Amino acid sequence: MSEITIRKTNPDSDMTYLKQFLLDPDVLRYFPMINEQEVNDSVGMWTQSAKKGFAYTAELGGIPVGFLQLYISPFEKLKHQCLFSIVVDKNHRGKGIGTELMEHCMRVGKEEFGLEILHLEVYKGNPAKRLYDRLGFVEYGEHPDFLKEEGAYYTKILMQKQL
Repeated sequence: MSEITIRKTNPDSDMTYLKQFLLDPDVLRYFPMINEQEVNDSVGMWTQSAKKGFAYTAELGGIPVGFLQLYISPFEKLKHQCLFSIVVDKNHRGKGIGTELMEHCMRVGKEEFGLEILHLEVYKGNPAKRLYDRLGFVEYGEHPDFLKEEGAYYTKILMQKQL
């Protein structure tokens, strides 16, 4: 297996991969988007983060296989903490890509952006929660019935980690 490399996201060449990953029904199940227009809006936000240097791409053999986006606040009072998003191509899960992206997130969060706390939101039932637990993120709250899809409600779990 090729070695995983992580680099700054290139908004001109990487977004087609991100869109492809996000349009997968198994992925959409754990994100708030429901259709292609909403995915396009999300990719647009990710593109803006990439242009600001707040997004990263994981590659295997030169092909994007995962993405990380930090939501760095423009407000001084909030710059010590941030929320982030992560997505890994379903064909490359279980290969350590999520772990590599998360470790990168924690490292650059602290070293480059001066973050003290990372936050994440994960919906109940999302298998990625095991990764967050393993990396030391702790639950600090829940939003019951936060997401509604086709008449079913999903609880959002709030987690954080001190860096």
